[in-house]
Amino acid sequence: MTDISNSLSGALTRIAGEVDACFDAMLPVPDDARKRLIEAMRYAAIGGGKRVRPLLCVAVAEMFGVSRDVAVRVGCAIEAIHAYSLVHDDLPCMDDDDLRHGKPTAHRAFDVGTAVLAGDSLHALAFEILGAPDIVTDPVLRAELVMTLAGASGSAGMAGGQMMDIVAEEQSFDLPTVTRLQQLKTGALLGASVEMGAILGRVPVDARTPLRLYAHDIGLAFQIADDLLDHEGDEALAGKALRKDAKAGKATFVSLLGPERAREQAQALITQAIGHLAVYDHEADLLRALAQFVIERKK
Repeated sequence: MTDISNSLSGALTRIAGEVDACFDAMLPVPDDARKRLIEAMRYAAIGGGKRVRPLLCVAVAEMFGVSRDVAVRVGCAIEAIHAYSLVHDDLPCMDDDDLRHGKPTAHRAFDVGTAVLAGDSLHALAFEILGAPDIVTDPVLRAELVMTLAGASGSAGMAGGQMMDIVAEEQSFDLPTVTRLQQLKTGALLGASVEMGAILGRVPVDARTPLRLYAHDIGLAFQIADDLLDHEGDEALAGKALRKDAKAGKATFVSLLGPERAREQAQALITQAIGHLAVYDHEADLLRALAQFVIERKK
Protein backbone atom coordinates (compact mmCIF):
# COMPACT_ATOMS: atom_id res chain seq x y z
CA MET A 1 0.00 0.00 0.00
CA THR A 2 2.92 2.31 0.70
CA ASP A 3 4.15 1.99 -2.89
CA ILE A 4 0.67 2.88 -4.19
CA SER A 5 0.46 5.85 -1.79
CA ASN A 6 3.86 7.09 -2.94
CA SER A 7 2.77 6.64 -6.54
CA LEU A 8 -0.37 8.69 -5.88
CA SER A 9 1.62 11.45 -4.19
CA GLY A 10 3.90 11.62 -7.21
CA ALA A 11 0.92 11.55 -9.59
CA LEU A 12 -0.78 14.44 -7.77
CA THR A 13 2.41 16.49 -7.82
CA ARG A 14 2.97 15.76 -11.51
CA ILE A 15 -0.57 16.61 -12.63
CA ALA A 16 -0.52 19.84 -10.60
CA GLY A 17 2.61 20.95 -12.42
CA GLU A 18 1.20 19.94 -15.81
CA VAL A 19 -2.10 21.75 -15.25
CA ASP A 20 -0.35 24.90 -14.05
CA ALA A 21 1.98 24.84 -17.08
CA CYS A 22 -0.99 24.34 -19.40
CA PHE A 23 -2.92 27.30 -17.99
CA ASP A 24 0.22 29.42 -17.95
CA ALA A 25 0.72 28.78 -21.66
CA MET A 26 -2.94 29.37 -22.53
CA LEU A 27 -3.32 32.57 -20.53
CA PRO A 28 -0.52 35.02 -21.45
CA VAL A 29 -1.19 38.44 -19.92
CA PRO A 30 -1.89 41.00 -22.67
CA ASP A 31 -0.64 44.57 -22.60
CA ASP A 32 -4.09 46.10 -23.03
CA ALA A 33 -7.31 46.76 -21.12
CA ARG A 34 -8.00 43.01 -20.70
CA LYS A 35 -4.94 42.60 -18.48
CA ARG A 36 -6.87 42.58 -15.19
CA LEU A 37 -9.29 39.92 -16.51
CA ILE A 38 -6.51 37.56 -17.60
CA GLU A 39 -4.66 38.09 -14.33
CA ALA A 40 -7.84 37.12 -12.46
CA MET A 41 -8.24 34.00 -14.60
CA ARG A 42 -4.65 33.01 -13.88
CA TYR A 43 -5.17 33.72 -10.18
CA ALA A 44 -8.15 31.36 -10.09
CA ALA A 45 -6.69 28.60 -12.28
CA ILE A 46 -2.99 28.39 -11.42
CA GLY A 47 -1.37 27.17 -8.22
CA GLY A 48 -4.34 25.89 -6.25
CA GLY A 49 -6.49 22.84 -5.66
CA LYS A 50 -5.87 19.12 -5.52
CA ARG A 51 -6.33 18.58 -9.30
CA VAL A 52 -8.29 15.39 -8.61
CA ARG A 53 -10.54 15.90 -11.64
CA PRO A 54 -7.82 16.17 -14.29
CA LEU A 55 -5.95 13.31 -12.63
CA LEU A 56 -9.04 11.11 -12.87
CA CYS A 57 -9.33 11.92 -16.56
CA VAL A 58 -5.66 11.26 -17.23
CA ALA A 59 -5.59 8.05 -15.15
CA VAL A 60 -8.53 6.56 -17.05
CA ALA A 61 -7.27 7.73 -20.46
CA GLU A 62 -3.82 6.25 -19.89
CA MET A 63 -5.39 2.89 -18.98
CA PHE A 64 -6.47 2.73 -22.62
CA GLY A 65 -3.29 3.98 -24.25
CA VAL A 66 -4.17 7.65 -24.76
CA SER A 67 -1.32 10.14 -25.15
CA ARG A 68 -0.71 11.87 -21.82
CA ASP A 69 -0.39 15.28 -23.49
CA VAL A 70 -3.87 14.95 -24.98
CA ALA A 71 -5.36 13.68 -21.72
CA VAL A 72 -3.81 16.52 -19.71
CA ARG A 73 -5.22 19.14 -22.08
CA VAL A 74 -8.69 17.61 -21.77
CA GLY A 75 -8.19 17.46 -18.01
CA CYS A 76 -7.46 21.20 -18.09
CA ALA A 77 -10.85 21.79 -19.71
CA ILE A 78 -12.48 20.01 -16.77
CA GLU A 79 -10.35 21.99 -14.31
CA ALA A 80 -11.31 25.27 -16.04
CA ILE A 81 -14.97 24.46 -15.33
CA HIS A 82 -14.12 23.59 -11.73
CA ALA A 83 -12.14 26.83 -11.28
CA TYR A 84 -14.93 28.95 -12.76
CA SER A 85 -17.45 27.31 -10.43
CA LEU A 86 -15.35 28.14 -7.37
CA VAL A 87 -14.93 31.78 -8.44
CA HIS A 88 -18.70 32.13 -8.81
CA ASP A 89 -19.54 30.10 -5.69
CA ASP A 90 -17.37 32.44 -3.61
CA LEU A 91 -19.15 35.62 -4.80
CA PRO A 92 -21.16 37.74 -2.33
CA CYS A 93 -24.39 36.70 -4.09
CA MET A 94 -23.59 33.02 -3.52
CA ASP A 95 -21.51 31.70 -0.58
CA ASP A 96 -19.78 35.04 0.11
CA ASP A 97 -16.41 33.52 1.01
CA ASP A 98 -13.19 35.43 1.67
CA LEU A 99 -10.67 32.57 1.40
CA ARG A 100 -10.04 29.83 -1.15
CA HIS A 101 -6.96 27.57 -1.17
CA GLY A 102 -5.48 29.67 1.63
CA LYS A 103 -5.58 32.98 -0.27
CA PRO A 104 -8.18 35.70 -0.82
CA THR A 105 -11.00 34.67 -3.14
CA ALA A 106 -10.96 36.16 -6.65
CA HIS A 107 -13.52 38.87 -5.92
CA ARG A 108 -11.50 39.91 -2.85
CA ALA A 109 -8.17 39.91 -4.70
CA PHE A 110 -9.65 41.83 -7.64
CA ASP A 111 -13.29 42.96 -7.54
CA VAL A 112 -16.72 41.42 -8.03
CA GLY A 113 -17.11 42.45 -11.67
CA THR A 114 -13.70 41.11 -12.63
CA ALA A 115 -14.38 37.86 -10.77
CA VAL A 116 -17.67 37.35 -12.63
CA LEU A 117 -15.94 37.91 -15.97
CA ALA A 118 -13.02 35.65 -14.98
CA GLY A 119 -15.46 32.85 -14.17
CA ASP A 120 -17.33 33.39 -17.43
CA SER A 121 -14.07 33.33 -19.37
CA LEU A 122 -12.80 30.16 -17.68
CA HIS A 123 -16.11 28.51 -18.59
CA ALA A 124 -15.60 29.55 -22.22
CA LEU A 125 -11.95 28.44 -22.14
CA ALA A 126 -13.00 24.90 -21.24
CA PHE A 127 -14.91 24.52 -24.49
CA GLU A 128 -12.23 26.28 -26.52
CA ILE A 129 -9.84 23.58 -25.33
CA LEU A 130 -12.20 20.75 -26.24
CA GLY A 131 -13.09 22.27 -29.60
CA ALA A 132 -9.50 22.66 -30.77
CA PRO A 133 -8.85 20.10 -33.56
CA ASP A 134 -5.13 19.99 -32.80
CA ILE A 135 -5.84 18.37 -29.42
CA VAL A 136 -8.46 15.76 -30.32
CA THR A 137 -8.44 15.25 -34.08
CA ASP A 138 -11.59 13.09 -34.32
CA PRO A 139 -14.63 15.44 -34.55
CA VAL A 140 -16.95 12.75 -33.18
CA LEU A 141 -14.82 12.42 -30.04
CA ARG A 142 -14.64 16.21 -29.70
CA ALA A 143 -18.43 16.45 -29.85
CA GLU A 144 -18.85 13.70 -27.24
CA LEU A 145 -16.35 15.40 -24.93
CA VAL A 146 -18.14 18.75 -25.30
CA MET A 147 -21.56 17.21 -24.66
CA THR A 148 -20.30 15.31 -21.61
CA LEU A 149 -18.70 18.36 -19.98
CA ALA A 150 -21.61 20.64 -20.86
CA GLY A 151 -24.11 18.20 -19.38
CA ALA A 152 -22.09 17.88 -16.17
CA SER A 153 -21.77 21.67 -15.83
CA GLY A 154 -25.31 22.93 -16.39
CA SER A 155 -28.76 22.63 -14.86
CA ALA A 156 -28.68 18.83 -15.03
CA GLY A 157 -25.30 18.81 -13.26
CA MET A 158 -23.15 21.17 -11.22
CA ALA A 159 -25.22 24.36 -11.62
CA GLY A 160 -28.41 22.49 -10.81
CA GLY A 161 -26.80 21.17 -7.64
CA GLN A 162 -25.71 24.67 -6.68
CA MET A 163 -29.29 25.87 -7.13
CA MET A 164 -30.48 23.11 -4.82
CA ASP A 165 -27.78 24.19 -2.35
CA ILE A 166 -29.17 27.74 -2.34
CA VAL A 167 -32.69 26.43 -1.77
CA ALA A 168 -31.35 24.29 1.09
CA GLU A 169 -31.05 27.44 3.20
CA GLU A 170 -34.83 27.88 3.00
CA GLN A 171 -36.05 24.26 3.08
CA SER A 172 -35.36 21.17 5.17
CA PHE A 173 -33.86 18.50 2.93
CA ASP A 174 -34.03 14.80 3.76
CA LEU A 175 -31.21 12.33 3.03
CA PRO A 176 -32.35 11.36 -0.51
CA THR A 177 -32.61 15.05 -1.46
CA VAL A 178 -29.17 15.89 -0.02
CA THR A 179 -27.78 12.87 -1.88
CA ARG A 180 -29.32 14.12 -5.14
CA LEU A 181 -27.97 17.62 -4.49
CA GLN A 182 -24.44 16.34 -4.05
CA GLN A 183 -24.66 13.94 -7.00
CA LEU A 184 -25.24 17.04 -9.12
CA LYS A 185 -23.09 19.67 -7.40
CA THR A 186 -20.01 17.52 -6.75
CA GLY A 187 -20.53 14.15 -8.38
CA ALA A 188 -21.40 15.29 -11.91
CA LEU A 189 -18.01 16.84 -12.66
CA LEU A 190 -16.11 13.97 -11.02
CA GLY A 191 -18.17 11.58 -13.10
CA ALA A 192 -17.46 13.57 -16.25
CA SER A 193 -13.74 13.39 -15.52
CA VAL A 194 -13.86 9.60 -15.55
CA GLU A 195 -16.24 9.48 -18.53
CA MET A 196 -14.09 11.82 -20.61
CA GLY A 197 -11.03 9.68 -19.97
CA ALA A 198 -13.00 6.69 -21.25
CA ILE A 199 -14.19 8.67 -24.28
CA LEU A 200 -10.59 9.53 -25.14
CA GLY A 201 -9.77 5.84 -24.83
CA ARG A 202 -12.62 4.97 -27.23
CA VAL A 203 -14.17 2.68 -24.63
CA PRO A 204 -17.61 1.56 -25.91
CA VAL A 205 -20.52 3.02 -23.94
CA ASP A 206 -21.68 -0.35 -22.63
CA ALA A 207 -18.16 -1.16 -21.43
CA ARG A 208 -17.96 2.01 -19.29
CA THR A 209 -20.32 0.71 -16.58
CA PRO A 210 -17.63 -0.25 -14.02
CA LEU A 211 -15.98 3.16 -14.44
CA ARG A 212 -19.32 4.98 -14.12
CA LEU A 213 -20.19 3.07 -10.95
CA TYR A 214 -16.73 3.84 -9.56
CA ALA A 215 -17.20 7.55 -10.33
CA HIS A 216 -20.68 7.58 -8.76
CA ASP A 217 -19.40 6.11 -5.49
CA ILE A 218 -16.30 8.29 -5.16
CA GLY A 219 -18.43 11.35 -5.95
CA LEU A 220 -20.68 10.73 -2.96
CA ALA A 221 -17.75 9.74 -0.75
CA PHE A 222 -15.94 12.93 -1.76
CA GLN A 223 -18.84 15.06 -0.57
CA ILE A 224 -19.27 13.14 2.68
CA ALA A 225 -15.56 13.73 3.31
CA ASP A 226 -16.09 17.43 2.57
CA ASP A 227 -18.97 17.52 5.06
CA LEU A 228 -16.79 15.84 7.68
CA LEU A 229 -13.99 18.34 7.02
CA ASP A 230 -16.47 21.20 7.34
CA HIS A 231 -17.71 19.73 10.62
CA GLU A 232 -14.41 18.91 12.30
CA GLY A 233 -11.57 20.07 10.04
CA ASP A 234 -8.80 22.63 10.56
CA GLU A 235 -9.43 25.93 8.75
CA ALA A 236 -5.69 26.54 8.42
CA LEU A 237 -5.25 23.22 6.61
CA ALA A 238 -8.44 23.60 4.58
CA GLY A 239 -7.48 27.10 3.44
CA LYS A 240 -11.09 28.27 3.64
CA ALA A 241 -13.83 29.03 6.15
CA LEU A 242 -15.45 25.96 7.73
CA ARG A 243 -18.70 25.17 9.55
CA LYS A 244 -20.69 27.55 7.33
CA ASP A 245 -23.34 24.94 6.45
CA ALA A 246 -24.20 24.39 10.10
CA LYS A 247 -24.48 28.13 10.68
CA ALA A 248 -26.76 28.45 7.65
CA GLY A 249 -28.91 25.56 8.88
CA LYS A 250 -28.28 23.43 5.80
CA ALA A 251 -28.80 19.69 5.95
CA THR A 252 -25.62 17.73 5.20
CA PHE A 253 -24.59 14.08 5.37
CA VAL A 254 -23.05 14.79 8.77
CA SER A 255 -26.09 16.58 10.20
CA LEU A 256 -28.42 13.83 8.96
CA LEU A 257 -26.28 10.78 9.74
CA GLY A 258 -23.95 12.00 12.48
CA PRO A 259 -20.15 12.03 12.10
CA GLU A 260 -19.53 8.34 12.79
CA ARG A 261 -22.23 6.99 10.49
CA ALA A 262 -21.17 9.46 7.80
CA ARG A 263 -17.56 8.29 8.09
CA GLU A 264 -18.68 4.64 7.89
CA GLN A 265 -20.81 5.40 4.84
CA ALA A 266 -17.92 7.14 3.09
CA GLN A 267 -15.63 4.17 3.69
CA ALA A 268 -18.32 1.76 2.46
CA LEU A 269 -18.67 3.79 -0.73
CA ILE A 270 -14.90 3.74 -1.30
CA THR A 271 -14.77 -0.02 -0.74
CA GLN A 272 -17.61 -0.41 -3.21
CA ALA A 273 -15.93 1.94 -5.71
CA ILE A 274 -12.72 -0.07 -5.59
CA GLY A 275 -14.75 -3.24 -6.04
CA HIS A 276 -16.12 -1.93 -9.33
CA LEU A 277 -12.55 -1.88 -10.64
CA ALA A 278 -12.10 -5.63 -10.17
CA VAL A 279 -12.45 -6.08 -13.93
CA TYR A 280 -9.12 -4.24 -14.34
CA ASP A 281 -5.65 -5.34 -13.29
CA HIS A 282 -2.77 -3.16 -12.06
CA GLU A 283 -3.51 -0.53 -14.70
CA ALA A 284 -6.30 0.72 -12.39
CA ASP A 285 -4.12 0.95 -9.25
CA LEU A 286 -3.97 4.74 -9.47
CA LEU A 287 -7.77 4.92 -9.54
CA ARG A 288 -7.87 2.66 -6.48
CA ALA A 289 -5.42 4.93 -4.65
CA LEU A 290 -7.38 8.01 -5.68
CA ALA A 291 -10.53 6.50 -4.21
CA GLN A 292 -8.88 6.05 -0.82
CA PHE A 293 -7.36 9.53 -1.03
CA VAL A 294 -10.87 11.00 -1.37
CA ILE A 295 -11.72 10.20 2.25
CA GLU A 296 -8.25 10.45 3.81
CA ARG A 297 -7.44 14.01 2.64
CA LYS A 298 -7.26 16.80 5.23
CA LYS A 299 -8.25 19.65 2.90
